[in-house]
Amino acid sequence: MRLELRDITKQFPGVLANDRISISADRGKVLGMLGENGAGKTTLMNILSGLYKPDSGQIFIDGEERTFDDPVAAIRAGVGMVHQHFMLVPVFDVVEAVALGAETVTGFLGTFDRAAARKRIVELSEQYKLEVDPDAKIENLPVGVRQRVEILKALYRHSDILVLDEPSAVLTPYETEELFAIIRSLAAGGTTVIFITHKLNEVLEVADDIVVLRRGRVAGTADPKSATRQQLANLMVGRDVELIVPKGPAKPGDVVLHVENLQVRDDRLEMAVKGVDLEVRAGEIVVIAGVQGNGQTELVEAITGLRPIDSGQITIGGHHTEKSSPRHVSDLGVAHIPEDRGRDGLIDYMTVAENYILDSYHKAPYSRNGIFDLKAVRERAAQGVKDFDIRTPSIDTYAGSLSGGNQQKVVVAREFSVPVQLVLAAQPTRGLDVGSIEYIHRRLIEQRDGGAAILLVSTELDEVLAVGDRIAVMFDGKIVGILAGEDATYENLGLLMGGASFGGGLAA
Repeated sequence: MRLELRDITKQFPGVLANDRISISADRGKVLGMLGENGAGKTTLMNILSGLYKPDSGQIFIDGEERTFDDPVAAIRAGVGMVHQHFMLVPVFDVVEAVALGAETVTGFLGTFDRAAARKRIVELSEQYKLEVDPDAKIENLPVGVRQRVEILKALYRHSDILVLDEPSAVLTPYETEELFAIIRSLAAGGTTVIFITHKLNEVLEVADDIVVLRRGRVAGTADPKSATRQQLANLMVGRDVELIVPKGPAKPGDVVLHVENLQVRDDRLEMAVKGVDLEVRAGEIVVIAGVQGNGQTELVEAITGLRPIDSGQITIGGHHTEKSSPRHVSDLGVAHIPEDRGRDGLIDYMTVAENYILDSYHKAPYSRNGIFDLKAVRERAAQGVKDFDIRTPSIDTYAGSLSGGNQQKVVVAREFSVPVQLVLAAQPTRGLDVGSIEYIHRRLIEQRDGGAAILLVSTELDEVLAVGDRIAVMFDGKIVGILAGEDATYENLGLLMGGASFGGGLAA
């Protein structure tokens, strides 16, 4: 047995993050780790990688007990971690990015031996079929290749226990398949891989063994050869979960959102949205699918008034909004669930009640004749917490202390607390567990069936296929295809997301 974590316990103020967790992983095997938000996965891996010290419990590598006072000690013991958010210097080339902090030096002055580093990186890239150009600039690499560079960083430091945290979160389906091939190659070479994910299909495809955490404990283990997605989901949440929320056929009505020849620049003043035409009707869910970074963020920000446009037209409910403020857009009955709830959806140091009225504090019933009605705020917020099943000690709890799923519920409760004609939902289930995903999907379908127009942006193909009545795929700032929901498949969506055509018809 290569790795064993035995009775690991870690407590933070008010939270028992890990409660006597014991797991093991063999050499040359892939251990899949599943769990809801707050189940203890990240804490456990932070203990393994030396970022935290356990309150109690033991770590064994090849039968020898190890204690890690810091990440450097874990790296020296062969533990490497590839984080979900890449930690690479954009202006470096691959050799510099991989060797940073572990440079081989020569000469009296300790000069970086680039030739030796480059040679080793090329050898590792060939050995594990990573196919990375050692001289390429990080900022010029596609997302999938950047992830390979992160894996190279760990291998360069002689890591033979590799932790991958949500490794496919920003990859296309094709890039994900390439990643799985790399993981299998690593395992075949003797590396122990711990694969953390919330995507049930992926863990079933790539793992040799599966462990499920729930509320800081091991809820159970599963054999991927015989386990089903439904069994794993139920084990994660502790109840029966509907992986695909039932929905009837759409009944599209009048056009609510009309976008014509829209051009929008990103933060670097490069054109990110390049002549997009789009319509969303009342009573339908239109999903924009695509790999992150193809203009979806800028499109939604332009529609909500958060980003100026270069040219084109935006009409919401018959009103031109190209130059409108976010408040004016909101006052037209537009609900916005932003992709970054921490930056744009919530204020961490404000309470649940205060966050609940962020976009309507100036209107009745919260404000009358310029006088703030605190009683109305508390009553409405308490009702929202009840209606949307927000797990919080009270409405006076700071929003930043809630789990990701409950923070998202605060945002959804606020946006749906008033009648809306248009919902703009950007990555509404990003980072959420299957139970929270089920809940958010139910609420979106309720809004659709109530007559609202829904524009949903998602990188998750399971979500795209589950809720989309029509699916528009964005690539390089353009909509490259629009499919009816019943005509969409993993294959044709994956091809479109990668910029290819598939020879099928497009539905307007």
